[in-house]
Amino acid sequence: MRLPTWLAVLVALGVLLPLPLGLRRAEAGSAITRSDVLPLEQVHRGMKGYGLTVFQGTKPERFDVEVIDVLKNFRPRQDLILIKTKHPRLEVAKVVAGMSGSPIYLNDKMVGAYAYGWTFGAEPVAGVTPIQNMLQDLVRPLPDKIDGWPLRVLPPGGKLASNELTLPRPSRGLGDPTRYDLREHASRVAAQRAVTQPSDTPLRPVATPLLVGGLTSGAVALAKDLLGPLGLEPLQAGGGGGTEPGAPQRYEDGGAIGVQLIRGDMSAMGLGTVTRVEGDRLVAFGHPMMESGVTALPTAIGKVLWFLASDMRSFKIGMPVRDVGALVNDRQASIVVSHGAKAPVVPVSMRIRGVPGLPNANWNFQIAHEKFMTPSFVAVALGSALQAIANERQDISWTAVSKLSVKDYGTLSLEDFGVAVGGTPEPGEFSRSNLVRAVGAIMNNPWKPAFIEGVSMDIELRYSREILRLRGAESLAPEVDAGQPAKLRLTFQPFSGPEVTRVISVPIPAHLAGQTLTLEITPGYSEEPEAAPPDTLEAMIKNLETQTYPPKSVVVSFSTGSPAVSFRGLVAKNLPPSALDALRPTTSSVGPDAFQSNARLVVPLSEFMVGRDKVSVKVRPVLR
Repeated sequence: MRLPTWLAVLVALGVLLPLPLGLRRAEAGSAITRSDVLPLEQVHRGMKGYGLTVFQGTKPERFDVEVIDVLKNFRPRQDLILIKTKHPRLEVAKVVAGMSGSPIYLNDKMVGAYAYGWTFGAEPVAGVTPIQNMLQDLVRPLPDKIDGWPLRVLPPGGKLASNELTLPRPSRGLGDPTRYDLREHASRVAAQRAVTQPSDTPLRPVATPLLVGGLTSGAVALAKDLLGPLGLEPLQAGGGGGTEPGAPQRYEDGGAIGVQLIRGDMSAMGLGTVTRVEGDRLVAFGHPMMESGVTALPTAIGKVLWFLASDMRSFKIGMPVRDVGALVNDRQASIVVSHGAKAPVVPVSMRIRGVPGLPNANWNFQIAHEKFMTPSFVAVALGSALQAIANERQDISWTAVSKLSVKDYGTLSLEDFGVAVGGTPEPGEFSRSNLVRAVGAIMNNPWKPAFIEGVSMDIELRYSREILRLRGAESLAPEVDAGQPAKLRLTFQPFSGPEVTRVISVPIPAHLAGQTLTLEITPGYSEEPEAAPPDTLEAMIKNLETQTYPPKSVVVSFSTGSPAVSFRGLVAKNLPPSALDALRPTTSSVGPDAFQSNARLVVPLSEFMVGRDKVSVKVRPVLR
């Protein structure tokens, strides 16, 4: 196609980029067209054609289709083509998860992607997303970076754009990142998706099968709990990744594509179908995967092993056979994948000790680097490994020392622990672990992009119930002189054996003379040291290393009655009342935060304490 002289000059000057043949520049409200695409207005009831999808292996095959009709305004500015499909396997399987994105052709022109279906559908009827909506996603501009990670992808048929736009990723309203809670994050993400993907409609996106391998049933249940509301259906299917000899080098229309969330000794891959490849990019699925917008998740060419028919929801069983490219855009009508893009991943290694005769206690895998997926799959993987190794019907105590490497901020050391009474630890427990909290807090921090460069865990198991139950606490003297310590006797009941007593000495400041103090006795793992609220990523990382006191300890705390302040990562305690007025700024709202400080005594124990108590002590004034 020859460009007019005036248009060629503008292209040469860089004012306009040349467009691929057959593509006209989209204006607001206009449709994007191709010469081999059938416009939606030409689709009518009774038209017959075909679709492409992989039934087995990696090569797409045809299946017949017939148009039922066009459902107008199915989603915002998006219609839906209803079709009946005909193929011996589809007569049995009906609507199949994993076929999402299969291109549909009428009059030998592409019209859209197989994408929607009915749960418990009794006939092979599906909804087709019009290809024009998907092409709008394909040509949508992308930033050069996301969270500081360079996307560096080519526009369809064009050259690399020179814009330096950096797109910040929102933390999804998670509030204080130091209080990160994975379950709360999951509920917020699910609520956000529910706004755009209502669950009470009978016609829904064909769920993306999340094919998982190397995970225990408990870990799969946790993955369903966390990811199910996002439209992902975790299914035990195996497949750890790698490259298979003879696997295709590039994606093709109708070929299988996988979005890899975990790969290695454990795996989780969302499986779908490629709709259309144009240059470096392609569109697939015909509906969103998680509708997360611009993102960067590793992808792979897939291989289909079988169509598994089910009355509830049939799905493809498959596996990745070659890592290629990255998912770079996740929108209402499709996902967009770039052949040349590379997505960040988090290498994870785990070693489990303490199990006699264990043949292989080392686990190595990679997790996609994403604000919600990374902490979710760290929890799933940790729970799965412990459940697989410690699958016993006896008491188990465990500790996990983790090293969390953060680019430009060094390595954090974190400790987690637990006691499983009468059986294997539940994977759901690890959604509240210090490691998961730290990963989520760092990746969702409000200050700057942060990259997790690696995670290593050293887990030690002991087949015992390492619990001391606090039976009671008493003060050996109901009154003490100001400045003298209070003596407390703590009585513990171990799992087996006689009671154990421990006398501890609690220093009492002299300025508390004349007061009656309440001394609270709590487990160390339930108490957080006083720390200044972080105002930088560096300060938050420092706080994360001391999230609680030592797990095997008892903490005795009481109010000192003296004010304290925190400012710019520092804490000053036991200040005179007049100090607050002196520190309070008069011309600015930026100043120290005042709070009431507690005195704490930390006493190491040989086991984990459960229970809590409190005692009162009167402080006598010193007579002169």
